Amino acid sequence: MKGFATLPKVELHVHLDCSLSFEVVKRLLPGIDFATYKKQFTSGGKCTNLKAYIELAISAIKLMQTKESLILVTNDLVMQLVDDQVIYAEVRFAPLQHLEQGLSPEEVVATVCEELAKANQNHRIKANLIVCTLRHYSEEESMATVKLAEAFRNQGVVGFDLAADEAGYPIDAHRAAFAFAKENNIPCTAHAGEACGAESVRETLQVLRPQRIGHGVRSIEDKKVIQALLTQDVHLEICPSSNVVTSVVDTLKDHPVDQLYRQGVSLSINTDGRALVDVDLAHEYEQLMQIFGWEKAHFLQCNLEAIRHAFISELEKEGLREQLLAGYGGLTSDKKVRK
Repeated sequence: MKGFATLPKVELHVHLDCSLSFEVVKRLLPGIDFATYKKQFTSGGKCTNLKAYIELAISAIKLMQTKESLILVTNDLVMQLVDDQVIYAEVRFAPLQHLEQGLSPEEVVATVCEELAKANQNHRIKANLIVCTLRHYSEEESMATVKLAEAFRNQGVVGFDLAADEAGYPIDAHRAAFAFAKENNIPCTAHAGEACGAESVRETLQVLRPQRIGHGVRSIEDKKVIQALLTQDVHLEICPSSNVVTSVVDTLKDHPVDQLYRQGVSLSINTDGRALVDVDLAHEYEQLMQIFGWEKAHFLQCNLEAIRHAFISELEKEGLREQLLAGYGGLTSDKKVRK
């Protein structure tokens, strides 16, 4: 990891409630020991499926029910990102999961936005927020979530996402919310092609029309889906180690990230859940180098693609590109970058 630890990085897919460090959990649960933390707040390396992985986040969500806890957890993730040399991040979470102790959805979002804004001032990072609706939510809950994205779009919320149990619930209840997002120019991403196959990606592209797909790795199973990604210039937020943990692939050697990259699909490398997966980007890069022979040029290309598909203005993107290229010491990526 020595070669990658100091490189500037971009992360578009990281869940707030899946990234609680032992230090922040100990502040919220004084007396907890490391073994208990590992059991309750991390995957231990392998889950039976995506549903089992998602259920592991319940412990963290239970702790994130007050303004104080949301502030601590948000700042904790920011410091993890700073330590990992992340210069730009889009952090995501589902606000409606944090109402058990009397907070309103607006208070939840405002609290996280305010803490990210402070972090942006105090650290060499820019972090924005994506709000998630969840597969099992009703149409009303999904609409309520996308309207939070609209209400806070000038306060740090930059996008809308569909997350959670892809295999257990269809996308029907979320059509209206994504239509609302499109009508109001709210950028969208959606989890697909993780627990389910390429057909899930195809349906998501056709019905919800997001600019990005969370994971999307099983697109490799269908050439027509790959062609749709290329034609529509849809970006895949790839999370390699997470896909091993959720048993999408058996090992990293089986992961299609290298095939997707070589076929020209726009993609970035992300952690998904830094605590649940027990990984940072420096470690992800190191593994991809060892297994697929990726070099710095590959990671520069992925990061430039992440910036190109980030939910921010062109002016902000230009500044990040300059920062990224400077950090890579004038290296050029291994293929032409579209702007």
